[in-house]
Amino acid sequence: MTRVNDKSQFRFNRSENRIPMEIPVVLEGHRRAPGVESTFTENVSAKGARVVSTRRWEKGAELVFASGTGEFRSAARVAYCQPLRGDGYAIGVEFLEPVGRWVVQSAN
Repeated sequence: MTRVNDKSQFRFNRSENRIPMEIPVVLEGHRRAPGVESTFTENVSAKGARVVSTRRWEKGAELVFASGTGEFRSAARVAYCQPLRGDGYAIGVEFLEPVGRWVVQSAN
């Protein structure tokens, strides 16, 4: 999969900066494609992540997000879903009920 590098096309208001970091994660809860998807992040913050997915997600959809190690898990919401050049999608995931140790801690 090729990543979209033109960030000028998509602007979002964020309270925290994202840190480029590839972390193995698991997504679960897609309405039309049940099952677990093992994938990775492109960037992260204390409150969410940008994740590569083979599935198209609807904005506002709820899912379960977990780190590949199992140290972190959260109910989450899809903030956006952007097609990538080639195959796949980049989704913005907002953590709703984080439990455990995430790679970035909130400054609050």
